[in-house]
Amino acid sequence: MKKILINGANGKMSQAIIRLMKEQPELDLEPAVLRSKGQTITEPFDAVIDFSTPQGAQEAFALAKHHKKPFLTGTTNLPDLFLFQMQENTKFPVFYSPNVSLSVYFFSQLLNRASQMYKGYEMALHEIHHVHKKDAPSGTAKRLADVMGLPQEQITYERTGEVVGTHQAAFTGEMDKIVLTHQATNRDLFAQSALHITAWLIKQPGGFYAMKDYANFILKENKK
Repeated sequence: MKKILINGANGKMSQAIIRLMKEQPELDLEPAVLRSKGQTITEPFDAVIDFSTPQGAQEAFALAKHHKKPFLTGTTNLPDLFLFQMQENTKFPVFYSPNVSLSVYFFSQLLNRASQMYKGYEMALHEIHHVHKKDAPSGTAKRLADVMGLPQEQITYERTGEVVGTHQAAFTGEMDKIVLTHQATNRDLFAQSALHITAWLIKQPGGFYAMKDYANFILKENKK
């Protein structure tokens, strides 16, 4: 079993990852090291999964870099310099995405295509998340706006209840309106995807990876 360091282990996302990891031994992953921000680690590990804070993510990346172990982070609002450092890395596998759901990635590709097909239509993007979410708009919404060619300042958002995450894109013309929606109904959607990406990442050579790389791998596997 590969020993996984879970950074930000007390967070909701990390707790879901830990639970699913224990329920799926076939992935050959175990939550061997549970870390909080600022905590010193002496136990051995084979890879790092980080869902914490910008500071916590940088601490976890430093650990992975020191030990040259695979590193996955889905933490949002990361500093530009840190993003550059991850992208420039070639010594060990590094994966970053503000949203690790494969279905959300495919949704982003649909929106990119729709924005090309509905030229001249007025575009809008609205997102809804739970009241505990700190960033607004979310990293996912910013990414979707980018692929649509919509300025990020035009994103509208709500923070209400315990909504996992809903993103709705609208294309409005003079005589019709097209609405595309992705609604996450369970946080396990993201946790499950993070586990599968980690299992894949461990087998990759050093370098920087994003959802496009993993999605291409899945699409090739599905063709076999």
